[in-house]
Amino acid sequence: MAFFTWHHSLLFRCSCKFKTSRISLLITPVVTPAAQLLAVARRQMQRVGDYKPQVEYWGLPSILLLLLWLIAACAAQPTATPTSPVAAAPAPLTVAAAADLQFAFTEIAALFEARTGQPVTLVFGSTGQLAQQIESGAPFDLFAAANIAFVEGLRDKGLIFDDSIALYAEGRIVLAVNREAGVVAATLDDLRDPAIQRIAIANPEHAPYGVAAKEALIHSGVWDVVEPRLVYGENVRQTLQFIQTGDAQAGIVALSVANVPEITWTLLDAHLHTPLRQALAVVKASSQPDAARAFAAFINGPEGRPIMQRYGFVLPGEIDQ
Repeated sequence: MAFFTWHHSLLFRCSCKFKTSRISLLITPVVTPAAQLLAVARRQMQRVGDYKPQVEYWGLPSILLLLLWLIAACAAQPTATPTSPVAAAPAPLTVAAAADLQFAFTEIAALFEARTGQPVTLVFGSTGQLAQQIESGAPFDLFAAANIAFVEGLRDKGLIFDDSIALYAEGRIVLAVNREAGVVAATLDDLRDPAIQRIAIANPEHAPYGVAAKEALIHSGVWDVVEPRLVYGENVRQTLQFIQTGDAQAGIVALSVANVPEITWTLLDAHLHTPLRQALAVVKASSQPDAARAFAAFINGPEGRPIMQRYGFVLPGEIDQ
């Protein structure tokens, strides 16, 4: 923005303002009779003593010429190049995911967003509780369950797209022990040790990994011994936290979340429990069903599968039918 003044008298002001591709040219005063302008100039110059009323040399033609020169100078300023409007970012895709997926899905979602520009919001919890929320109208786009039975239950109620149901993994469970607990447990039978006073598992009432843990304890013949010492997490991730903090000395959690520094773990035999066949599906109430399908395909695709495998999941195609 440029201002032009003459001695102490503001004869005119020219300014160029740029707003995107528009140029606004302001000339003030816009309409000033030459005689009035000269009179103002004389009065101002007489106030400064030694100065002569030099403005008299500025006849009307001279003023008009100068005014035209200033208009041309402002008009000659470079014009901003019009730019295309920036497309609005897509709304986040909301995914309801079983708690055993926290580490794997966080990594997959970040990669998916980097590849597609589609942001993903992950909501983790126990599969049973997430299914109840979908039944109650929670605004989820995709449901990734730790047990296919919950997906099939929502299908039977008309809440998910039947053709979108797909297995994405089979989960495994481990026996985990807090490193600072001062106890040793490499097998489920070791949980008989009375020194292990608190044993954590996910709540089997709504968490598939809790069901698998209970089945493994029953199959190993130690359920009756350890049941009085059990503490229940709302989901498998909270169960892990109980062991990490020492609130429970040992417990049974998903392999996919077990690689944390506070615990040691032993993989349990998959035959001790019903297979944890994990499935996903697009929710019918989704406002972005196409994006939800794209994310589901990405999980089961060439970039998602290696991540799932790295967190200990058995992948579709590797699962015995």
